Amino acid sequence: MNLFDRLLSVHKKHRWLAHIAYWIVVLLVDVSSSKYSDGPKRSYSFEFVSDFVYEISYIIAAYGLAYFVIPQFFYRKKYFLSVTAFIVLSYFTSVLGRIITVKIDEPLEGRLPKAFETYPEILTDIPKLLYVYFFQIMAAAFIFVFFKMFKDQIEIQKRALTLEKEKAETELKILKNQLNPHFLFNTLNNIYSLSFTSSPATSESIARLADILDHMLYRCNAQHVPLSAEIALIKNYIELEKIRYDHRLRIKFDTCIDHEIVIAPLILLSLVENAFKHGASDDTGTPVIDIDLRVNERDFSFNISNTVAAQKNSMVPASGERIGLNNLRRQLDLVYGPEYSLDASRQGDHFNVCLTIALKHNLTVYEKSKMLIG
Repeated sequence: MNLFDRLLSVHKKHRWLAHIAYWIVVLLVDVSSSKYSDGPKRSYSFEFVSDFVYEISYIIAAYGLAYFVIPQFFYRKKYFLSVTAFIVLSYFTSVLGRIITVKIDEPLEGRLPKAFETYPEILTDIPKLLYVYFFQIMAAAFIFVFFKMFKDQIEIQKRALTLEKEKAETELKILKNQLNPHFLFNTLNNIYSLSFTSSPATSESIARLADILDHMLYRCNAQHVPLSAEIALIKNYIELEKIRYDHRLRIKFDTCIDHEIVIAPLILLSLVENAFKHGASDDTGTPVIDIDLRVNERDFSFNISNTVAAQKNSMVPASGERIGLNNLRRQLDLVYGPEYSLDASRQGDHFNVCLTIALKHNLTVYEKSKMLIG
């Protein structure tokens, strides 16, 4: 927390003390300017009493503007009422300041009664109210209003950033929840099929699924996870699918990693799952899936290619695009903004997806990777 945030926090906890401190400062400035002006010299005690009483007009003007005129009229775009209220408030506080001067300040100073002005004279002497009192009173009020509006604007921006962050985190959780049941449904179907044949691979599949669930339930809560953990997750998933397809499936998974990085969880698994769902599962022949993962100093790339059955259309089915790639794009937008690209295309009987993420400092900090890895 920086110094300004600390000041805001103290102000919020001790609002009245902050207001009192402000008016004490204003009083000290008035006393100093009066004491060292070219006018008649008066004692400090007199100056404090006189300026303290006179400051009532400052306070009424400041709080009237900050808590009534601006929020009730100006912020609601009632500009005519804003101007009217401002004129009325200015006139009232200027008259009050003149009355305090004539009825309290001047008698304390020892002025003769004949020098006193009558109330009608005070109320109708507009030039004196304007040039002597309006600018002086409203200057202190405007400074108060400026500080309040500045503080309010900072708090509004902080609340907006907090709400935006919470919204993004909520959307990410929703997106992950949309992906996870889809993956679990397919995997459980595989294990269910194995159980009918009493295959020895059933226990192995359950163990791999347990590892996958452990990763998804307990290690994916952070915005980023180590890439090595995501690779292990993909390998477990691939081994489960190999059991389902036996020797019919041909799959290759190549990696070339210069250094460990962190990455948003489950995005790579989503692409692999999509390749199986819309490629291998619909190919009754010999489906092929090629995966290439690379990390260098500049970027991270993940390329996956899968064969597509001849009878399928040249585009990914609408439902697959909606659940798979569109969902993934939304998740990538929330985490990486413009620092990624996701391209999908069909070339002959192959469907290719290429994900590239620019390795900015917020992704490739090696110390952050080490901390996440433990």
